[in-house]
Amino acid sequence: MSNAFRSVRERWAAALVCAGLLLLSVGFLVVRKVRSAPNLPAATVQRKEFVDYKVVRGEVKALRSVTISAPAGVGDLLILKILPTGSKVKKGDALVEFDASTLQQRLAQDKSALRSAEASIEQSKAQDTLKEQQDLTDVMTSRFDLQSARLDASKQEILSAIEGEKAALKVKDTEQKVKENETKLESDRISAKSNLASKVKLRDRAAFQVKLDETGIASLILHAPLDGTFTVLNHWEPTGSVPYKPGDRVWAGAGLAELPDASTLRVSARVEEADRGQMRAGQTVSVHLDAIPDRALAGKVEEISPTASLDFNGGWPVPRNFSIEITLADNDPRLAPGMSAVARVAVDRVPDAVIVPVGAVFRKSGRNVAYVLHGSKYVQTTIEVSRRTTEEALITSGLTGGERVALLEPPTTE
Repeated sequence: MSNAFRSVRERWAAALVCAGLLLLSVGFLVVRKVRSAPNLPAATVQRKEFVDYKVVRGEVKALRSVTISAPAGVGDLLILKILPTGSKVKKGDALVEFDASTLQQRLAQDKSALRSAEASIEQSKAQDTLKEQQDLTDVMTSRFDLQSARLDASKQEILSAIEGEKAALKVKDTEQKVKENETKLESDRISAKSNLASKVKLRDRAAFQVKLDETGIASLILHAPLDGTFTVLNHWEPTGSVPYKPGDRVWAGAGLAELPDASTLRVSARVEEADRGQMRAGQTVSVHLDAIPDRALAGKVEEISPTASLDFNGGWPVPRNFSIEITLADNDPRLAPGMSAVARVAVDRVPDAVIVPVGAVFRKSGRNVAYVLHGSKYVQTTIEVSRRTTEEALITSGLTGGERVALLEPPTTE
């Protein structure tokens, strides 16, 4: 009897254990199902400053730009090298180089002429020195002869009358000879000085031409007067307007390129009449450029035109809008004129605001709703949206901050 009772009791115990395990498994599955939230992208409701902005499109321009022009007074100009548009240059870098072969040949000829002129001057100086020494010798000799003649004439009292007359005539002859030699000396000096001056003038002219050639050759390499981004200008060819390139011939003074002053770069844009009243000078701006996608540049509104003007780039019919100038507080070495820009002008700020991504706001039955995570479920919650940008929405009721909201509508909601 006891054995049968014990066997029944064991069977009941085993059955109870199996039932308990079954209940635990079912409970685990139910809890897991209850606690598992839908796998949806979500965001946290934030409390921070809400910045309302207007988006304007514009272009980077420079207030000051230096035109790089072909040199003058060097004859025919043929471009050998020219930097491509967009090249970043430093002050003093070579920008354009022209063919210098003609000037170099002329320089060689002019240097040869200069050497000949200098040699002629040296030869003339040597000849003039020899001639002057000979003239001085003749003067000294004639003066000595004059002194001898005068000494002989002083003895005429003890000589016969005839001898005295001869001595007097000799004195006159030697005096004349002295005058002739002195005149010849002075004349030769004047002639030598004039001849030397003429040759010096020829030498100076040749030296000037050499200097002119050297200056001309140096001018055939155009250097950057300041740091900036090099932009090649266009010129007309039979095929149309094309930028200058190696092999092109240009005329003296022709504008070849521009070098904008990087310190004067700013964004020029146009503002629609409906947005003009919300903008004013001094507002902060975030500038995004297609050519510099990895960063945004800070700036501010510098000025807005007081009157509207025709925007011929705005399609047809031609709209009237306002021009706006935005200065950049940040700089980037990649920044260059002509880049397209999208400027976000902060027109209003709301401190300590409740903000969600615009993707968390949905329309249901004519109302704005958000799906707020409660436990394992997203619950539909009515919200009030005061204003929104392309990225964020300002919430005035329905959310307080810190909640998790879905960015996609849940498949089932309560």
